[in-house]
Amino acid sequence: MEEFMDAVKQIYGEKVLIQFEDFANHNAFDLLAKYSKSHLVFNDDIQGTASVVLAGLLSSLKVVGGTLAEHTYLFLGAGEAGTGIAELIALEISKQTNAPIEECRKKVFLVDSKGLIVSSRKNSLQPFKTSWAHEREPVTTLLDAIKSIRPTVLIGTSGVGRAFTKEVIEAMASFNERPVIFSLSNPTSHSECTAEEAYKWTQGRAVFASGSPFDPVEYDGKIRVPGQANNAYIFPGFGLGVVISGAIRVHEDMLLAASETLAAQATQENFDKGSIFPPFTNIRKISALIAASVAAKAYELGLATRLPRPRDLEKYAESCMYTPVYRSYR
Repeated sequence: MEEFMDAVKQIYGEKVLIQFEDFANHNAFDLLAKYSKSHLVFNDDIQGTASVVLAGLLSSLKVVGGTLAEHTYLFLGAGEAGTGIAELIALEISKQTNAPIEECRKKVFLVDSKGLIVSSRKNSLQPFKTSWAHEREPVTTLLDAIKSIRPTVLIGTSGVGRAFTKEVIEAMASFNERPVIFSLSNPTSHSECTAEEAYKWTQGRAVFASGSPFDPVEYDGKIRVPGQANNAYIFPGFGLGVVISGAIRVHEDMLLAASETLAAQATQENFDKGSIFPPFTNIRKISALIAASVAAKAYELGLATRLPRPRDLEKYAESCMYTPVYRSYR
């Protein structure tokens, strides 16, 4: 791996974008940490997933109210996706409040196969989990963790189908007027719950998003179209923004910019239909906007090398996009 990374940079230069895909947890985090300071690298499983889910959370605030810092987050699943999302949430809270990242992490809790990640387990945890080992009493089940922490947001990245049981979702609904429930595992058979279950077990009050696509759900005479937290909302525009700016590194603020831009595209019409994401049919426009915001952040951080800076980054992004149509010939 080291030989490849050195060679590809030597041949193609600082601006070659390398995506890490489907590495095992321990390798994914180690490689990203090792090369993010010396290469232009991106891990979609960690960073792309985190960015789209953070966008969904920012969008959901327009429905449930409050700020990101005023909510409490509980994850089922502490692998690449779970810890990646958790870290980006903490980073965004830190950005919004100017609080230290260590303090912001205390708003986020994770449950793995052995129960709630707490400080008493620290010596046995994998390195990427230790930041989430808070000072709390250990509990072994998700339901007990919910009762103890009383989260406002429940996020599933476990890959365990139907892990969000009726009791789990009813517990969330018992102390939240609008519980936020993200069932993100793929494929559908591994989804922690279905859209129908989330709506039914919360009397239609859940703000729901999924990793797998679900059909519209009718509940209490109203049709809800659940949103899908699909990485494809983020990575095309993110990659384009990196390329058009000639960025030499991926910075966490570029990921936050992508999340904020995507969240801003969700409208009241989308919320009224039950979705916290804009329609995927708008993906080309969304990607151009994300590319522009990512590129702008790269210029702001001094990481961009394409000079002079294009006057209109959105139009420049659109001009660089491939249009999949055949030319007309006489």
